[in-house]
Amino acid sequence: MTAPVPRVVVVTRASEYDALLARHGTEPQVRFFLEQRGQSLDTVRRRHERWLGALDAVSQAIPPGWRRTRVNRPELSRFLFEPGDLVVATGQDGLVANLAKYLHGQLVLGINPDAEQFDGILVPHAPDSAKKLLAAMAAGRAEVEERTMASARLDDGQSLVALNEIFVGHRSHQSARYRLRLGTREERQSSSGLIVATGTGATGWARSINGERAHPLSLPKPGDWALALFVREPFPSVSTGTSLDGGVLSRSGKLEIVSEMDDGGVVFGDGIEDDRLDFAWGMRLSIGISEQRLRLVRG
Repeated sequence: MTAPVPRVVVVTRASEYDALLARHGTEPQVRFFLEQRGQSLDTVRRRHERWLGALDAVSQAIPPGWRRTRVNRPELSRFLFEPGDLVVATGQDGLVANLAKYLHGQLVLGINPDAEQFDGILVPHAPDSAKKLLAAMAAGRAEVEERTMASARLDDGQSLVALNEIFVGHRSHQSARYRLRLGTREERQSSSGLIVATGTGATGWARSINGERAHPLSLPKPGDWALALFVREPFPSVSTGTSLDGGVLSRSGKLEIVSEMDDGGVVFGDGIEDDRLDFAWGMRLSIGISEQRLRLVRG
């Protein structure tokens, strides 16, 4: 039986130059806008050219007989991935987080188009390594790292998953009010919201919060079946407490939250508020470890 022809899905996003051009219409207008603010169009153009060079290198690395398609970040929610797709994320680290929730076991190759600008935690590979790594992916020889994701499910069936963290709180600067339960501990709280972070997210927002704690948590690693809970600025009052301000969820553990927000309560993942779930008064939310995992190519 003939093996199916691989399909490579290149996922990317608009560069800074593209975004500025879309906003201002012409390059002279972009130059004027930047120079009025002490910035240089030449710097933006150089980064744009490195980004184009990375996309060209990836395109050249795909064998002529393979299928290929390209998806921009805003199109991800409408794109239908095939089970055997080889996904190439070309851009900043956050692009992989944006992409991960739409995948179900497909391999992801992260290509860093600009090592001077992006850390490369989730996009660790140079563009010129794409050909070798794509061949290894297609042959089943690629070294793969699995990363844990978090899931959130409302009692009406709506759900989301996130690679870095899930935020629960009020969409404005108002206090979030809710009842929180972790294991046998339960507390009514008023706070600036809470986050539940994975080991991948432990290098970002969660690390900043953890560093401010009097007793920091031991944060999970990216592949650990564990999540870290942080309550942001819980406020003590006659009806709300602050004792349950953090903790670690195991693989079987669940965090249960009941909203006491009349309006404005939200749940969203990886900083993408546009994909939020509304969390109105009386609704119940359950957060735990997702069975869905990111499969990231390491070598």
